[in-house]
Amino acid sequence: MIISEMIKQKKFIVTSELAPPKGPVYEKALSAAEKMTPFVDAINVTDGQGAVMRMGSLPLCHLLLERGIEPIFQLTCRDRNRIALQSEVLNASGFGIKNILCLTGDYVSFGDHPEAKPVFDLDSVSLLSATKKLNGGFDLGGNILNGSTKLCVGAVVNPNALPLEPQLLKMKRKILAGASFFQTQAVFDVSKLEPFVQLSQEMKVPLIMGVLLLKNPQMARFVNENVSGIDVPESLICELEEANEAIEAGIEIAGRIIKKARNVCQGVHIMPGGREELVQKILGKAGIL
Repeated sequence: MIISEMIKQKKFIVTSELAPPKGPVYEKALSAAEKMTPFVDAINVTDGQGAVMRMGSLPLCHLLLERGIEPIFQLTCRDRNRIALQSEVLNASGFGIKNILCLTGDYVSFGDHPEAKPVFDLDSVSLLSATKKLNGGFDLGGNILNGSTKLCVGAVVNPNALPLEPQLLKMKRKILAGASFFQTQAVFDVSKLEPFVQLSQEMKVPLIMGVLLLKNPQMARFVNENVSGIDVPESLICELEEANEAIEAGIEIAGRIIKKARNVCQGVHIMPGGREELVQKILGKAGIL
């Protein structure tokens, strides 16, 4: 079922994440997607995540759709101007893709081509506005399209940010620009969602909480030191360190967080970090399967 229908029916939405391959061989990525498909409603395909050069999101979304897997096409502003961005939205719609997530994108300095020139002609808010116009049959220049797109448009928000006010203000701007749902950055303290849940309920736009699988304590510390906008509590790192099997502890932690999220928001977005085969176990621990 597409995201827009689940939103209308107020169903609890479960999504997960898939990175395209760094190369033209995509069979492994498709196999990973197929492992998650029975347990999730849709799969986000990342677009140059971490500013690392990979296969694009769109072709992998198309390949998933051909196999009956519901994709969420992620589109970032970093590498394209407004002409290319709008063209990509039309491309996605032409392929039959129904869901899109609009992001600004990570800075190139974080990636494997730090000498690349970033574009950022639009930001995430203006990309949302552009997609809203394309859904209405017009481009950003006010020109009439031959038909219109029919995309369910999502955006992202970070409940871990300090101060919170700019994030809440930007969330509201994104809703006014056309966002139909939100996925959050990974959250480990569900209480941080409260002001964002309140705004999502006031504006009637569902919030889907991000859940990151912690595979070991080294990963957790690396995230705290190197990934902006995520804060892994020391108590969880100790839990990973004391466990006989760190990955099992990570699964337990993710399941526990999802259990709490079910009473707070309208869905969860699982970030398995390349361990797509563990999504089923995480949801089992959460009592969702």
